[in-house]
Amino acid sequence: MTATVPTAARFTPAARFTLAALLIAATQLVPVGAAAIDPPGIDRRARPTAGPIAPNEPTQRRTLCARPVTTRPSATPAAQRLLNLPAAWRLSRGSGQKVAVIDTGVTPHRRLPDIIGGGDYVSAGKGLDDCDAHGTLVAGIIAARPSPEDRFSGVAPEATIIAIRQSSGAYAATGSRRTDNTGDDTAVGSGYGTISTLARAVVRAVDLGATVINISEVACVPAAERFDDRSLGAAIRYAFDRNVVVVAAAGNLSSSSQCRTQNPEPAVAGYGRDNSAAWRSVVTVASPAWFSPYVLAVGAVDSADGSPADFSIHGPWVGVAAPGTDIVSLTNASHGLAGAYRSDDGSVPIRGTSFAAPYVAGTAALVRSRFPQLSAAQVIDRIVRTAQGRGSGHDVAVGYGVVDPVAALTTVLPDESNGGGLYTGGPVEPRSTPVAAPPVAPLPDRAPRDRALWGSAVGISVIVATLLLALPNRRVRRLRPDEY
Repeated sequence: MTATVPTAARFTPAARFTLAALLIAATQLVPVGAAAIDPPGIDRRARPTAGPIAPNEPTQRRTLCARPVTTRPSATPAAQRLLNLPAAWRLSRGSGQKVAVIDTGVTPHRRLPDIIGGGDYVSAGKGLDDCDAHGTLVAGIIAARPSPEDRFSGVAPEATIIAIRQSSGAYAATGSRRTDNTGDDTAVGSGYGTISTLARAVVRAVDLGATVINISEVACVPAAERFDDRSLGAAIRYAFDRNVVVVAAAGNLSSSSQCRTQNPEPAVAGYGRDNSAAWRSVVTVASPAWFSPYVLAVGAVDSADGSPADFSIHGPWVGVAAPGTDIVSLTNASHGLAGAYRSDDGSVPIRGTSFAAPYVAGTAALVRSRFPQLSAAQVIDRIVRTAQGRGSGHDVAVGYGVVDPVAALTTVLPDESNGGGLYTGGPVEPRSTPVAAPPVAPLPDRAPRDRALWGSAVGISVIVATLLLALPNRRVRRLRPDEY
């Protein structure tokens, strides 16, 4: 016998009013498009090997390489001022740390003297070719050496960079008109590169001895859909279990990508990392950022005042935030700095969670260098617990607050010092003596040069004036006919 379902017409007016109120309340609790998803599980059986260290199919370059707008800032960039890096450098400069940059490759630069080619999953190469000018910017934020020519420096200027090219907007599969992905393998970002090659790149970075991995790439999928990123989750867990700190960008809102819908604030405030209300609010999944706590996901804030950036994708997985606007870093031309991209509409300032993440990855390198006893889990925990929050606990936009390198290097955490908490390897003590700040040669004294130039200018002026005065009175010899 088939059961019948009452229709609204069978309810009394009062009952229909109550039913309508319940339906309205339900739509307020769960946003339209939300799928009430759970945090992702980890299937360790899905972990890939690092090889083959090559693209999934033959590729070719389809566009010219990007060349950012160069700049030479006379003042310290806003992001560095927000994080107070000179104070952090008195305690650590990231010595002994290998930070893998899984990105669009890194072009060798004179201010990145310690760089290792880790492989290329886009084309043939070693990862030391950045046609997109993205990975080099990221690497510069992490480990660029200071220079007397400007006030820019990476967060951990003594760290070593492992460059792995995993994606590129300039490449496509040979014979294909598509530049995003092939087959059913979900694309990472808007260029060539997929979840499967990103997973292999993470394993590759671990096998090369990275202590920190930066992933400024995101694959976005509507929460109502399902996609297979098990290999990436397993690779992230592989890194975590082998004591590697993985830092990932939260992602940027963009109408031209799958990252087009913002995750709203949850209906219930005052939640923690595992808050179910926040997960019920999710409409856009960002991978690998959502694999928290095995990855530290980073949102973006305004470099000038630390306010949340409107382009940064929210989520219950966001751990901390970092500067993501008014970015200055290294160009992919082996010298100089970049402050903007070129576009058909002119120059566009560099911004995004892609550049917030390396500020946190650099901070992780500082912490690992100063506290070598800490596990990857404890490094993440220390960065999260010392972040400068807004006093309301966790926030889907900025996590627990803006990363604070100085606090991460100086705060005494009781559960670390007594062997409790996540750490089980005994007491952790900071190094007793601070180290000097990174050496920066003083700006050259240009006074002698300026005096010489002024003297030359005056001398030339006197000579010119003398000639002009003498010109009307000079004697002119008339040419003879045979001299014409």
